[in-house]
Amino acid sequence: MQLPDLNLLIALDALLDEGSVVGAARRMHLSPAAMSRTLTRIREALGDPVLVRAGRGLVPTPRALALQAQVRELLEQAGQVFQARDEVDMSTLQRCFNVRSNDVFFGTFGARLMDAMRAGAPGCTLRFVPEGMGDDDALREGHIDLYIASRRNFGPEIKMQSLFTTRFCCLAREGHPIFEAPITPERFAAFDHVSVSRRGRAQGPIDPALAALGLQRRVALITPHFHSAIFGVAGSDLLLPLPEPVIWGMQGLGLRMRAFEMPLDLEEVTVIQAWHPRFDKDPAHRWLRQTLKTICAVLPG
Repeated sequence: MQLPDLNLLIALDALLDEGSVVGAARRMHLSPAAMSRTLTRIREALGDPVLVRAGRGLVPTPRALALQAQVRELLEQAGQVFQARDEVDMSTLQRCFNVRSNDVFFGTFGARLMDAMRAGAPGCTLRFVPEGMGDDDALREGHIDLYIASRRNFGPEIKMQSLFTTRFCCLAREGHPIFEAPITPERFAAFDHVSVSRRGRAQGPIDPALAALGLQRRVALITPHFHSAIFGVAGSDLLLPLPEPVIWGMQGLGLRMRAFEMPLDLEEVTVIQAWHPRFDKDPAHRWLRQTLKTICAVLPG
């Protein structure tokens, strides 16, 4: 049996990931002409056009999309054949780690993680990927190495580890009227609020807690990121409920803001790191997970 040219799988993975002959050529250190010839060979081998023109760009065919995850997994398995399973020299390793998280985690722990990588894995690159719509299969498809979040519905095969537990507090500008008297649930609900939601949602765990007391708040601003919300609150009378790590991450910004305890009984939030089982025994990935766990074990004060 004649084996196919496995280099075509590498080229196919690059083409589907980049969606561009020029981009795939750059990744594989080839000329665009050479990559175009490789695409022709892939089309002949698969009996499918793989990428077709749509306007000025290229889009994958349905068969190419169906093959993408399988091709990525095959390449990862092939790479593991030639890697030592239990050992890796992190001081010489060159690898890009893709970590998906929100701006809360990045603002709080990003600098410390970069310091740890400079010391332990200087040849590696850290790429923080923001949360977005339609990213539920990112772990399964191998687009990211780690997903850091408070969510739990990743699927039964996804592995998870707790990093830390935190609570909600609230942020307001200095001189806000809420500080003129004791902060009660009634006074808390009386002021307009900001909701931070990448899906555009106005309600969260605060609302049922208020409803249980016969209260209701008004959400006047919805934004997808905490840090953009902070600057919106700095010059207004809005209140911003937020996880405590945001307060840690904004230290040193020089904003005239005050945090206060929320006058509601809310459950604490546990932040986890999640990964696909394909990376469970990968030594470099294990180093990254252990490093994150160590960093998060000491929370900023």
